[in-house]
Amino acid sequence: MIGSTRSVQVWARRVPTDLRNGYNGLFGIVKREFSRDPMSGDAFLFINKRRRSAKVLVWDGTGLCIYSKRLAKGLFSNIWRDSTARLLQMTTSELALFLEGADLAKKLPISPNVLVLKT
Repeated sequence: MIGSTRSVQVWARRVPTDLRNGYNGLFGIVKREFSRDPMSGDAFLFINKRRRSAKVLVWDGTGLCIYSKRLAKGLFSNIWRDSTARLLQMTTSELALFLEGADLAKKLPISPNVLVLKT
């Protein structure tokens, strides 16, 4: 499981991402748009425009890892409904549910610490 403790923060980009980006491209987005350190141990979620594929960039202490998932059926939840917010903070539990295809991002936040940053 990606980031199994509550101390790991998850940041989701709330605009579609070209998932042809690899380490360098996603690293650049985190630095430029998130203003965060990609090697902090936090997880960074990216979803493509069709919402069928997602990638998570995370530093595991020895190097950058990219976890990739493409749903066989259905779509990932639409986390970019609010077009003014470009970044969403999630918990690792919310990330796990999201990657399973759960439609919880449209419901009430699971965590009281959910933060939406406008840029």
